[in-house]
Amino acid sequence: MAQPNHDPITATADAGAVLGAYLRAQATAFLRGLRLHEESGADAAEGSDAARSLRGAARRISGSLATFRVVTESSWADGLRTELVWLSSTLADEHAYAARLTRLMDALHRLSGSPELPAPRGSAGALTVGSARAGALLERQLTLARTRAHSATLQALGSSRFHAVADAVAVLASEVPLDAVAARGRVTDVLVPLAAVAENRLSAAVAALPPVDGAHPYNADHDGPWHEVRRLLRVHRYAREALGEDVTRPAAAGEALDRHRDAAEAATASATAARTPRIAPATAYALGVLHADQRHEVEAARLAFQHLWLPEPAVTPR
Repeated sequence: MAQPNHDPITATADAGAVLGAYLRAQATAFLRGLRLHEESGADAAEGSDAARSLRGAARRISGSLATFRVVTESSWADGLRTELVWLSSTLADEHAYAARLTRLMDALHRLSGSPELPAPRGSAGALTVGSARAGALLERQLTLARTRAHSATLQALGSSRFHAVADAVAVLASEVPLDAVAARGRVTDVLVPLAAVAENRLSAAVAALPPVDGAHPYNADHDGPWHEVRRLLRVHRYAREALGEDVTRPAAAGEALDRHRDAAEAATASATAARTPRIAPATAYALGVLHADQRHEVEAARLAFQHLWLPEPAVTPR
């Protein structure tokens, strides 16, 4: 990831020069991640790290092309952005399934050892008994999903579509197609207002979020607006990053929303497993407790985001 540039003279620099430098840096990071991925071979840990680097660079390029589209050749930006979104989504699936399984297994282990959790009437120790079966069921389902995602990733990385994307990013690492007029404008006149548009969209989405009051922790219908805020926050963060600004606050808030997404998807996975035909009552009970636990994690992540992102209420002096 390119390090933010805090040089104050960038405010009067050409918009094209500043945006171009950021995009070239991210293209270089993408190519580095691709090389590391090819060199990782059978090393799963190195391959995962390289894929994460690839995804991060792809998201930064596509997000910047969306925010600062008018500064670039628009048709080129639209095409590359579409392909990078496809690639980052494909690369994310395998990691997501693996992380989801780890999260759920850790939660089952924690919950089955908690003396505070009630067992259903007449079934003392049902959570301990059911958690092993629930864990085995989740492992089968999520491992199968991960295997399919891994195959899809390998197929994508060997496709002509991916090689075309890689070639386009390789060109971007040395030359950024820019709009001849907009690129000559000053950063303060061109890039800053465009970044402000992205921030305003984020602010509007945050303002429209359902209230976090703990009254509806199991309401998955509210997850969608939160996932959209997560996406818009990422776009805002990358825009500020391109301008050389400090992104510590949006990064921390983004981590809270990452936890929200992870917990929401883990809760969905446990609910899906609970609908498996002919499972034992103890297994269904353990999966129900696991679902409730992850929904409470969702609520905790929402509160954490609001604490990090929303301004503190004004204190009226007495």
